Amino acid sequence: MAINEQVPPPGKGSLYIRPLLLGSGPVLGVGPAPEYMFLTYASPVGNYFKVLLYLNDKQLILTSNEIELYGLLIKQQGKTPLSLYVEEEEVRAFSGGVGGVKSVSNYGPVLKALVRAKSLGFSDVLYLDSVNKKYLEEVSAANICTLKGNVISTPPTSGTILPGITRKSIIEIALGLGFQVEERSISVHELTEADEVFCTGTAVGVAAVGSVTYRGTRFEFKVGENTVCQALGSTLVGIQTGLIEDKKEWIINIH
Repeated sequence: MAINEQVPPPGKGSLYIRPLLLGSGPVLGVGPAPEYMFLTYASPVGNYFKVLLYLNDKQLILTSNEIELYGLLIKQQGKTPLSLYVEEEEVRAFSGGVGGVKSVSNYGPVLKALVRAKSLGFSDVLYLDSVNKKYLEEVSAANICTLKGNVISTPPTSGTILPGITRKSIIEIALGLGFQVEERSISVHELTEADEVFCTGTAVGVAAVGSVTYRGTRFEFKVGENTVCQALGSTLVGIQTGLIEDKKEWIINIH
């Protein structure tokens, strides 16, 4: 099957390509594996988060796969803004660990808090630093950014936060659009005063955060049309799809 047959139509998903390195040697003891297997897999995927739809003025929450399955005549309003829950007990990573690399050990610790948050109706969990339980780290599988005025802030990749390629791309795009970007520690209190909050990630893309709940209080942020999040996300997708000229030489043509 040709590779282009595996790529979903524009707006309905993407072809997710993931390299994987795993220990495969014949050993059960605790220690480095004597040999490793490297592989790359590719899979068509829909939108990472659910989308907000309307049918006869009734709001529906469906995944992109369900849209295809039922063939509904709907008006898509875009991705539903995320609702995050600030986790103060569980931590995703700690200094001296492997929080800064794409390791499976970074995902196990988040599952307990993530399941609990989703059972309460939240989209995802926002984790704090392991020392002070005060500064933002990451969402379960994405970086976090805040906007206040003309300044975009994001936690520094100092060992506990994954230096995501989407995060890096959005920083470059933001600088090119005239925004000031700061990579620094961001307290929860500062987060609550932001104009906009959004997540970046390979699967997530650029996802707006509509609200963050901290210690029982829900803080809401600007989402939708004419937001910086939308402008950044549209620019990135435009470059990826060839609708916007790639002046950064990010795109590689495959023949």
